[in-house]
Amino acid sequence: MATQTATPSEMLRSIDAATGEPFGEPFTTHGASDVDAACAAAAAAFDDYRSRPLEDRAAFLDRIGDEIMAIGDPLIEAAMRESGLPRARLEGERGRTVGQLKLFAQVVRDGNFLGLRIDSALPDRQPLPRPDLRLRKVPLGPVAVFGASNFPLAFSTAGGDTASALAAGCPVVVKGHGAHPRTGTLVAEAIARAVQACNMPAGVFNHLLGPGNQVGSALVQDPRIAAVGFTGSRGGGMALVKLAQARPVPIPVYAEMSSINPVLLMPHALATRGAALGTAFVGSLTMGAGQFCTNPGLLLAIEGEGLDAFLDAARAALADAPASTMLTPGIHAAYTKGVEDLSSHQHVETIGRGAVGSGTCGQAGLFATTAEAFLSDEALGHEIFGASSLLVRCRDEAELIRVLQNAEGQLTATIQMDGGDTDMAQRLLPVLELKAGRVLVNGWPTGVEVAHAMVHGGPFPSTSDGRTTSVGSLAIDRYLRPVSYQNLPAELLPAELRDGATLPRMVDGKSA
Repeated sequence: MATQTATPSEMLRSIDAATGEPFGEPFTTHGASDVDAACAAAAAAFDDYRSRPLEDRAAFLDRIGDEIMAIGDPLIEAAMRESGLPRARLEGERGRTVGQLKLFAQVVRDGNFLGLRIDSALPDRQPLPRPDLRLRKVPLGPVAVFGASNFPLAFSTAGGDTASALAAGCPVVVKGHGAHPRTGTLVAEAIARAVQACNMPAGVFNHLLGPGNQVGSALVQDPRIAAVGFTGSRGGGMALVKLAQARPVPIPVYAEMSSINPVLLMPHALATRGAALGTAFVGSLTMGAGQFCTNPGLLLAIEGEGLDAFLDAARAALADAPASTMLTPGIHAAYTKGVEDLSSHQHVETIGRGAVGSGTCGQAGLFATTAEAFLSDEALGHEIFGASSLLVRCRDEAELIRVLQNAEGQLTATIQMDGGDTDMAQRLLPVLELKAGRVLVNGWPTGVEVAHAMVHGGPFPSTSDGRTTSVGSLAIDRYLRPVSYQNLPAELLPAELRDGATLPRMVDGKSA
């Protein structure tokens, strides 16, 4: 795709996350004319791409994964330097990215995502006959995807939003994240090679770079864009939602935004293994400098001796936790301010802090407050993106339930429990399933499996639409809509809805 000639001030540089210094050759940024060209190309590619055989679409997704792996070490090295994340984490994230593409390739081949249904005609039904009705899901159209800062591979250029949109039959225009332009460009070039190798229409994928919000705003407002996928802050996500809803034809924005992921420490679990839980919690809290959307930012517990053992162990583990490089100077500054505000709150005590680092390294922290204070100040329930968590001390089960009922929507809710906690857990579960998209027992929320039964979404503000997920095979549903065909002659019906087609379907209410 042709780009505008950029002045030096419009060039985007890669920034070393550890030093804050620019490195490598600059990248030309894109402007309004590039957004227009990318959206025009996506719209032109739509009918061709969505009509390709499912096997061709699946092979395209597989080829993207192969091309990403073929980049080799240069991709990992670029992502390490731009994000400050360690090699092992990024190699795992690359595997996850390719795994997502392979998963959606299989979803396309299986055909279940089309939701095929047939209600046979009943011409003799009284008092009125029933027409022949056949249903399938069709792709929405070109999708705008915004790369995420904290996952330069798995939630960015070829991440879950892109993979699920392409699987649905939608061309994709990616707004690459400014924090990792080199990583995103390498992946975009891999996708371009897959487009050519699979003979896909040229506009099926486009990658845009631009500082600030201008490119993203123009992208969401372009009338050819039919939906948006976003992972990032609540402020950023809601800005896109407002733009999308203000269009003459509003479109859906699937934004994964803000979550503090409460962990409930049950009394019997604390009594029997409070110290072990404290150590394990810090491991989850500090993983990746706490820069996960599923980071355990809220602890809920009833006062007792087991809680003291938990806190002693957590305090000791925190003291040994090194400060880790954060993704960008801006994220580090926001984290530092958030922790300072929390620690200076009149009703908050500092339980423990991690090692002090230099530059953009974040210092981990655990703080505590009372349920009464938490319920009286909603700011205590806001996300601090990084390795910070707040313990809410509850006097009894009733107070714990009140805290949960007043909490915002979450991506996850965790119960740490033993057998003696079962009755209480059963009483809490109906509250938790209304507050979170994923409820887990005796684990930690960091780590999201890419699978058919996974939900990475939840009630607002964890996402802008709590009915969806951005991880797992159900993510494809975001970019599809149902169409019913009534009394169409066979020659007009989509091939998969004709009699004798072999894809899975429901006929007269029964699987066939």
